[in-house]
Amino acid sequence: MARASLARALLRPRYPASCFQSSLRNSTWHARSYSLRADDATDPKLRAIDTSSLSIQKTTTPKELIPNEELVFGRHFTDHMLTIEWTASDGWLQPRITPYQNFSLDPATCVFHYAFTCFEGTKAYKDKEGNVRLFRPDKNMKRLNKSAGRIALPTFDEKPMIELLKQFVKLEERFVPSSKGYSLYLRPTMIGTQKTLGVGPPGSALFYCIASPVGPYYPTGFKAISLEATTYAVRAWPGGVGNAKLGANYAPCIVPQMQAAKRGFHQNLWLFTENGEEYVTEVGTMNLFTAWVAEDGVKEIVTAPLDGTILEGVMRESVLELARERLVPEGWRVTERRFTMKEIDKAASEGRMLEVFGSGTAAVVSPVRNIGWRGKTIDCGLSPGEEAGPIAKQVAEWFAEIQYGEAEHPWSWKV
Repeated sequence: MARASLARALLRPRYPASCFQSSLRNSTWHARSYSLRADDATDPKLRAIDTSSLSIQKTTTPKELIPNEELVFGRHFTDHMLTIEWTASDGWLQPRITPYQNFSLDPATCVFHYAFTCFEGTKAYKDKEGNVRLFRPDKNMKRLNKSAGRIALPTFDEKPMIELLKQFVKLEERFVPSSKGYSLYLRPTMIGTQKTLGVGPPGSALFYCIASPVGPYYPTGFKAISLEATTYAVRAWPGGVGNAKLGANYAPCIVPQMQAAKRGFHQNLWLFTENGEEYVTEVGTMNLFTAWVAEDGVKEIVTAPLDGTILEGVMRESVLELARERLVPEGWRVTERRFTMKEIDKAASEGRMLEVFGSGTAAVVSPVRNIGWRGKTIDCGLSPGEEAGPIAKQVAEWFAEIQYGEAEHPWSWKV
């Protein structure tokens, strides 16, 4: 990206200072999704993206491909990046694909001071015929819009944005690993770029997407992890921003994760305490699923509801849809409701716990061996030496079939 072009965007005010307070006062509350957004978030002029104006500048120094076995998640990047600037006066400007490069931002840029940043994570896969596929990119772009709107960043028309992502992936096709278990991780990101120390909606913003060829998220591969049930730190709360994929949601979780690791756990199991009950929300950066035999004798898969305290995971939604389609006919019940650590402990102690697993774009499916809670270890149903239960294995296989094009499915989009 040309520095002069970005500099011009930084200098354009979105609103005069007198409008900041009225803009904040007029923000609307959407009770159903527990989210807020700026009033102009749906202005057609400010959302439109012209894909026909896409400019592509190819690198003159292509990188060498990293062997699959040497890939470390998020450490290696492709040759190019997709960028689109936005201003309050002109909306989305010309989209560009340029060589991967640094940004030049003023020290007063609002993203540095007030965390005007949100992002997504999605993947591109290569099937056995060599076709490149995306997994439900429409869901990721819809969620990015919700996240952006929540922190007064601009929203966009989703279909043209997906088309730009496809063009970007096509250009980077050689970086998409062909081996199963490997993929090209895409990181669409949006930041506020206005140069100001005043607190208000940014007058300029930047969308960009970078890509990283990746292998398994955990170096140990598809192996069970241990969790520490955590109440001394809280990830999210009703009415907060736990349901948006904001940069500000992640940094505060690192210290509790480090503390859990010192005690021998891989991740935190985030709990939310209310009226003396410790409700299960998420695990690390994933949504959590519990499979047990309910007290009425029915086999049940349970996950926390979309009440504003958990991220609306694309993989979460996909697990639920596939489970309802394929497991319910086999006698399973699939439930979204609040449930507590006491229920998990009781199911384990009564021999009703079948298995626990997390789901997310990066790890896809992550089996859980045990949970540390109140000084004891709760067994999550795996036999000694077993790394995954049958449900987690089945879900992982369902996703692999779809993502790698082994089974035709509307969630798999050819690039």
